[in-house]
Amino acid sequence: MKKKKLVSVLFTASLLVSGLSACSTGNTGTNDSTSNGITTIEFWAAPNPTQQVYWKEIAEEFTKENPDIKVNVSPMKESPTSEASIQSAIAGGSAPTMSENINRGFAAQLSESKALVPLNELEGWNDIIETRNMANTMNGWEFADGNQYVLPIYSNAMLFGWRLDILKELGYNQAPKTYSEVLDIAKKLKVKFPDKYVWAKADLADPTAWKRWFDFFMLYNAASDGNKFVEGTTFTGDAQAGEKVLGFMDDLRKENALLTRQSKDPFESGLGIFVDVGPWTIPYWEEKFPDLKFNENYTLALPPVPDGTETENVKTFADTKGLVVYASATKDQKAAAAKFIKWIYSNPENDLKWLEETNLPPARDDLATNDTFKMFFDNNPALQPYAASVPNAIPPMDNSKYNDIQTSIGQYAFNPVVKGEKDPKTAWKDMQEAIEGALK
Repeated sequence: MKKKKLVSVLFTASLLVSGLSACSTGNTGTNDSTSNGITTIEFWAAPNPTQQVYWKEIAEEFTKENPDIKVNVSPMKESPTSEASIQSAIAGGSAPTMSENINRGFAAQLSESKALVPLNELEGWNDIIETRNMANTMNGWEFADGNQYVLPIYSNAMLFGWRLDILKELGYNQAPKTYSEVLDIAKKLKVKFPDKYVWAKADLADPTAWKRWFDFFMLYNAASDGNKFVEGTTFTGDAQAGEKVLGFMDDLRKENALLTRQSKDPFESGLGIFVDVGPWTIPYWEEKFPDLKFNENYTLALPPVPDGTETENVKTFADTKGLVVYASATKDQKAAAAKFIKWIYSNPENDLKWLEETNLPPARDDLATNDTFKMFFDNNPALQPYAASVPNAIPPMDNSKYNDIQTSIGQYAFNPVVKGEKDPKTAWKDMQEAIEGALK
């Protein structure tokens, strides 16, 4: 599965907030969704064939056991974006009962317009969290108003890949854990292989908002122990941790260890020895780069951390999306949706089926220890580190202005430091001012 299929599509179209609010509760409490004792709920699946197959099969199994509820599964439209199609449906009064494929930033936009049901108000919500064994994972999902609007389905705990073969030539038998170790590797690399780089990635110099999930936030979550970057309308970023992250990037730049020009397959070719890696990359490598072997010439690791920081249970960024229930659903539909969700996640076999069909790690605290998944991970050892990291993976911010905020991180701080245009302290200060201005 390619990365572009998983990262959230960002957009700048206006929300038509008044229209969303007006339509979000228009049908609540009516019973027009129930006929002949059967309640029908509409479920929009992600525009991804494997996920659509999964949900159709699950819906059929559920209806066999619950004949009083019919679940119609259909793919959400991608044109111009899946988010835009959802907004249009809400504004037009044709929203589904529930859907998947929702990240926290987009959910924040919808919740501000009262277009989503607080899931914690659904009957049996606590039972769902307990039965699925996801309490730790859910800690990072609470919204600023204290509600939970999204149930995460999968959690891609982003890891960094290291070229283990090259590390060994530099005297390292495992991935470095601290900034000083990475910088030592950078120095030795440039001596032995002057034409190689630690991190070869053009995105490091690109201000596009979503790209910060796969560089800045991976490092920042690790350095700050998962600090909440923005809370409500307040910037709450950890300046000390943030400046250390920027300082780390500046130090790599000074060692000529960063390459920001476009290059073809830099990690796979060995031009760069360090890269952000999602679990969807593993089957891609197996198909396109069969010579890359896990724990032979590459390994996977959590982000490096500042010296003196705990190197166990390190936090990272989670590329993750989940389920929501729309406020326009009737009372019967909300009850049916709650029953459907509870039925799915009361049985770990349903999460195993999801994992087998999509390769996306279910958002469970016990993914690495539950015997249900043991055979899968025994057969897919490169995915084991992702399973173990799910409880420590931090989801995207729950702010409707996340696009502007993350653009500011790149524009005012991360990109200028990578290019040598600003020192870390000045860059953090400029970024903070820009973000606080956007939050007003």
